[in-house]
Amino acid sequence: MILPIVAYGDPVLRKVAVAIDATYPDLEKLIANMKETMYNASGVGLAAPQIGKAIRLFLIDASPFAEDDDLSEEERTVLKSFNKVFINAKILEEEGEEWAFNEGCLSIPDVREDVFRQPKITIEYYDESFAKHTETLEGLAARVFQHEYDHIEGVLFTDKLSTLKKRIIKKKLENISKGKINADYRMRFPNAKKGK
Repeated sequence: MILPIVAYGDPVLRKVAVAIDATYPDLEKLIANMKETMYNASGVGLAAPQIGKAIRLFLIDASPFAEDDDLSEEERTVLKSFNKVFINAKILEEEGEEWAFNEGCLSIPDVREDVFRQPKITIEYYDESFAKHTETLEGLAARVFQHEYDHIEGVLFTDKLSTLKKRIIKKKLENISKGKINADYRMRFPNAKKGK
């Protein structure tokens, strides 16, 4: 089932999400619905807060980036199969010189900005079977993970912009929260005016 994606301005996007365990109700169904929702919106990641649930769950399918000819063969191979569910994820370590990449977010349609992040991270998480993993991610895989991880910490990519950039996009963000935007997927707007 395709779920509506929560738009910028909804308080759920600002909550620090809570950890879940294997007894979380209908988890398998929730993950399947989130995947369907993400693909329907042509996203490469989707976090539970973006569908209104403040739980530490997100999924990533970075395979669309594998088509990028600017990336090394090695990185494209990694991205091609970087399709995972992350439950109760933690970043154990972030390393390297920060680099900029143009990011967008399904909760903030039509806004894309350069965000600086570190290129190498060591993470710990549980998969959908609640098997525990520790991995090191680099490059775009690390970046997509960091972006989705921010969601479960109540952080949006726009928080990482300079004060000037924030001022420039302020009106755009207000309009998104009011539903004054044309997204080509289902959304839920926190400040939309209800029918007159």
